[in-house]
Amino acid sequence: MIPQYPFYLFDLDGTLLDSAEDICGAVGQILSAVADAPQPSFEFLKKYIGLHLIALFTDLFLHYSPEQIEPLIQQYRAEYPKRDHAATHLYPGVIEALSQLNGRKATATTKATVTTRIVLEKFGLLPYFDHVQGTDGFPCKPAPDVLLASMQALGAPPSETLMVGDSPADMEAARAAGVKVCAVRYGYGDSAELAKWRPDYWVSDLRELLSGAHGHLLEP
Repeated sequence: MIPQYPFYLFDLDGTLLDSAEDICGAVGQILSAVADAPQPSFEFLKKYIGLHLIALFTDLFLHYSPEQIEPLIQQYRAEYPKRDHAATHLYPGVIEALSQLNGRKATATTKATVTTRIVLEKFGLLPYFDHVQGTDGFPCKPAPDVLLASMQALGAPPSETLMVGDSPADMEAARAAGVKVCAVRYGYGDSAELAKWRPDYWVSDLRELLSGAHGHLLEP
């Protein structure tokens, strides 16, 4: 059984929302307009969700300088909102879990705060969060900065905080922030890679976080 925590931090993409079609579609649109650009598979692109776009574009364009990569990032940031999250949907159980879960809740996502707030509002999740925190001008996960910013806003001590996420970057950031961590099985992260960080809990559905529900401790 997963104990109840006074404070919860949630990743967004791959944890609350299945947004891969829109995110990877926007990246693909950018790549299709670049001469001689690689055309990676959907599965390849999906592995980068939750990391900064610099990581993806640097791996795709090994010979590009930071100055050449920056326009690609800006093009993505213009293209992604145009999709209006039309291919994005909530994972099963998300609203039930967030609406019934005791404790104060905040986001801890690589998206910018303004974008995070728009997405939460569109999918009816905004009322369930006490604080909305994205990555604004500081290092993104796997650095712990966004978690620490959320914790400061909530007044959350590490010992009373649970981070819920789907990627190795979420696990690493949680460990660096000193909080407990719950890995979700249904997101974009590889289970073997997640397991290397020894998550405190695993769930297949966020409703397993509710009091009386049975999650799985320390096993993928």
